[in-house]
Amino acid sequence: QAELGVNEHHQNEVVSYMRFARFKRGMCLKTVDSCFQDLKDSRLVEETFTVDEVIDMLDGLQSVVHSEVESELINTTYTNVLLLRQLFSQAEKWYLKLQTDVSDLENRELLDQVAEFEKSEYTSSNKKSTADPIKPKLAPLNEGGSELLNKTVAHLQEENEKLKTRLRTIETQATAALDEKSKLEKSLRDLEMIQGDQKNNANQDITELENKVAALKSQFEKTLNDTATNQKFLEEDLVTTKHDLLKVQDQLSTAEKELEKKFQQTAAYRNMKEILTKKNELIKDLRRRLSK
Repeated sequence: QAELGVNEHHQNEVVSYMRFARFKRGMCLKTVDSCFQDLKDSRLVEETFTVDEVIDMLDGLQSVVHSEVESELINTTYTNVLLLRQLFSQAEKWYLKLQTDVSDLENRELLDQVAEFEKSEYTSSNKKSTADPIKPKLAPLNEGGSELLNKTVAHLQEENEKLKTRLRTIETQATAALDEKSKLEKSLRDLEMIQGDQKNNANQDITELENKVAALKSQFEKTLNDTATNQKFLEEDLVTTKHDLLKVQDQLSTAEKELEKKFQQTAAYRNMKEILTKKNELIKDLRRRLSK
């Protein structure tokens, strides 16, 4: 039995798609056969025909067959786009960026391998008496090293969110400290203005005010020093947090690239290339036949 080099689950998915494609191909061929049969039944009712009549019949047949084949080719293209859309949607859920190599779609060796696989699978399926089980929808790759990478990405994303929250908290505290510093400076300026306005008052009042100003200055300087120390600590903590955030973001980017690279090396990726190669060759073959 020919194998495609993928695991059992993905090979079953390939078989399911190939059966679908075989069914659509059979329906298309039946439609083309019916076009010729309709011509025989409706037009070939006389024993002799003129050249113009034959040309007219062939032109009509060509128009009908061309329309049917074109419709089927367009539908096949749209079907392949929907299949790619399923794979890409599932890959995007895991932050993967898939790439395709269109040049492999014309690889004769790979096409022959797929043809051999279809032939052996079709022969084997004809011998089976039971119906095929219902296949589940394609699921994202989630085994082995990929699962570990996915968990690493999720963990890094969680750490990233925590660091962002912490950074916002520190910025809020720093802003509050600056506001408090501004309020204290304003209070000091107000007291100094009051001191200047009351220079002509009694010595006792001046002494009391000077004492109050001295006390307030002392308190302000202490508060200012505490605020400066706290601000310096917050700034250092802010720088450290930003560095941690950049480090986590770099680890997240590296993990995503590694996960993307690993997925490109999986059998599902190569399998999609082989399927697209086969469909492209079939389309080219049909075009050559139509051209002839």
